[in-house]
Amino acid sequence: MVSIDWLPEAAFQYFLIFARVGTMLMLIPALGEGMIPARMRLSFALMFSLVLFPLLRAGLPGLPGEVMGILALLFHELLIGLILGAIARVFVMSAQVAGSIIAFQIGLSVAQAADPTSEGMQGAVIGSFLSFLGITLIFATDLHHVGLAGIYESYEIFSPTAEIMVPDAAEMIIRAVAGAFTVGVQMSAPFIVFGLVFYLGAGILGRLMPQLQVFFVLMPANIGVGLILFALLLTMMMGWYLASYENALAMLRGA
Repeated sequence: MVSIDWLPEAAFQYFLIFARVGTMLMLIPALGEGMIPARMRLSFALMFSLVLFPLLRAGLPGLPGEVMGILALLFHELLIGLILGAIARVFVMSAQVAGSIIAFQIGLSVAQAADPTSEGMQGAVIGSFLSFLGITLIFATDLHHVGLAGIYESYEIFSPTAEIMVPDAAEMIIRAVAGAFTVGVQMSAPFIVFGLVFYLGAGILGRLMPQLQVFFVLMPANIGVGLILFALLLTMMMGWYLASYENALAMLRGA
């Protein structure tokens, strides 16, 4: 007679994996976008957890004898998934930061559009374009595979039985926010220089010709030159964005 005593423990270990994987897949860039139906993301998380189950089962804890022990382990995995997923999600804010700075410098800060990567929230149209382009390039360059590998390798760094180091997690989140802002400023650095030179020249011209509405007259030129500069530098900006995103994933993987 075949024993089925192993089923409760196997089911518990599977849902333990799903708690972390599902949480991360709801937040991680590209795979966790709100434009992807929730049922599709949930189904993918269930299947990916099933793939990881035979690879991770040996290192997972057994079924606790008390309900509180089960809930504690599930909460532990949910918290790890939330921290790692949030850190990865924070990084894509760099595209919005860059887009907001660029839009302000070239006079398009008033142009607002719904950002599909942030649950439809309003943002600068250039920032929405950069965010959507960044997600597209992540899929095109197969960087989402690196994200899936990071989920698997997270078990080597954050064991289900190890205590969560809250100070270290807080430091990682602070570094992620600072890194996202830094990358956004670096992407928009040429436009900061362009805006400084343009507005300095317009200010001097306005002092020399006070009877002329200099900023009103030069606004079309500001937008036109800014858009041309944006088209010329787009490849460089997105290349820097993808390289920085890959470095962020490497940090999560402990590489």
